[in-house]
Amino acid sequence: MNSAGTDAPYAGTDFYCDVAIPHPDRLDVVHEDEHVLAFHHTRPFWAVHIVAVPKRHIGSLTTVCAEDEADVRELLRVVQAVARDVEREHGAAAVLTNLGAYQDSKHLHVHIHSGGRRDQS
Repeated sequence: MNSAGTDAPYAGTDFYCDVAIPHPDRLDVVHEDEHVLAFHHTRPFWAVHIVAVPKRHIGSLTTVCAEDEADVRELLRVVQAVARDVEREHGAAAVLTNLGAYQDSKHLHVHIHSGGRRDQS
């Protein structure tokens, strides 16, 4: 069963708006408030892999505009807190966002990760 709760692979372009935000009960949530959802990645690339997303749709870091300021501030507040916790617990953390062709889901999201890459086979 995939992270969307079906046997078929997710084929949309915005996993966060379509699946994660409306169904946080299907996720291992680290943080949720009115503006931001952070959860353990459903297909982790690293030993520790958490994703933080604004609940309001924002396409990517390069599309952020003035009307997104409050949401981006809240997102960065959560990213900072989660990264601090990961660093404290695991000794190191990295923060990453993808753009353009690297961005599978066309919704601003930030990866907080630590440890080695996991086998993706």
